[in-house]
Amino acid sequence: MRQLIAYGVCIAVAAIVALAFTPRGVMNAADTALNTDRMQINGLLNLGKRQVAVGERGTILISDDRGQTWQQANVEPQRQISLTALTALNTEQLIAVGQDGLILRSSDGASSWQEVHYEPDAGEPLLGVWAASAEQVFVFGSYGKFYQSDDAGQRWRDVALEVDRSHLNAMAGGSDGRRMLVGEQGLVMRSADNGQHWQQLPTFYNGSLFGVIRLTAQRWVTYGMRGHVFVTDNFGEQWQAIDVGNTQPLYGHVLLPDNSGVLIVGAGSSMVRLDGQGRLLGTSRQPGLGTLTSAIVVGGDQVLVAGERGVYQGSGNSVAALGKGEQRHETR
Repeated sequence: MRQLIAYGVCIAVAAIVALAFTPRGVMNAADTALNTDRMQINGLLNLGKRQVAVGERGTILISDDRGQTWQQANVEPQRQISLTALTALNTEQLIAVGQDGLILRSSDGASSWQEVHYEPDAGEPLLGVWAASAEQVFVFGSYGKFYQSDDAGQRWRDVALEVDRSHLNAMAGGSDGRRMLVGEQGLVMRSADNGQHWQQLPTFYNGSLFGVIRLTAQRWVTYGMRGHVFVTDNFGEQWQAIDVGNTQPLYGHVLLPDNSGVLIVGAGSSMVRLDGQGRLLGTSRQPGLGTLTSAIVVGGDQVLVAGERGVYQGSGNSVAALGKGEQRHETR
């Protein structure tokens, strides 16, 4: 009997996975407003006058009214596979990445996208992208995949990292050459010379890390599974855990204006607010939003968050409102 139950569970899981990856019909790319509340969004980006979102089925959305309405960008070819992250080299040139090693490039401010890299036979997703300058950009992902471009994303070369095929999830850095790269099983790599040499730091946490934030040259924050957040004041030499009173995974963040801190978002509609020194201000939840993957600030103080239920812009969802509402831990 137990064996039959086990077989039943396996069949159910397989059915769910198959449904999730079954291509949907191609959406109409006409200039009509789209209902985004049922779209899985994995990445958000603010270009100033324009906002961009990427997500399921190769979806790339653009908004020119601070996220109130969205239109679909033109992607050629449209692979109908999930996009996981995006970044901007400047307001015109952007890079997006996704499943099967897919790399897309835009040179017109996200209106249209062209494929520059695709590895369908490998079946390995790219999970992150980070731009060091208007010319140099990095993409990375599963099993230690790490690519570099020195011509604004037109051509790519494989860079070997000694990470034992660990998944690479996020990267951050600054103009002084200091960079950090984080991944699964508590992997943290750092470089002080623009990525020419990388050093793997001693493990201080054995779970996956999904994001890394540079606050200053010395002060960095990383976060990931089970609500774990860590801060360092010496470029990764030692890390201190921050008890955020939340065990939900954390997936994305946005730096807030005027060096006022950072907002981290994650599962269960959870939000964690840190000040500019990396100290906890508090945690909260936005009921009904499900898992949040990303956030941006538009118009100086308006926060947009996105995730499994699309892009959300609440009337009171401002930096000031978040600050007032997060001065204590949520009661559970």
